[in-house]
Amino acid sequence: MDYVSALVPPVVMAVFFSGLIVTIVKTQGGANKAKEDAAADAAISRAEALRQAPKTGGA
Repeated sequence: MDYVSALVPPVVMAVFFSGLIVTIVKTQGGANKAKEDAAADAAISRAEALRQAPKTGGA
């Protein structure tokens, strides 16, 4: 029975990993794609604006 206890963790991890991959593939594109792209573009724009803002530090 030691072989069963040795095989259970890899099998469980493989099942969960497969479920994760299926979930990722299913959520790509679709109705949420435009919303996700807009959120990512907004975050990038904010980061670039902060990076390019003039530094006004006190002495």
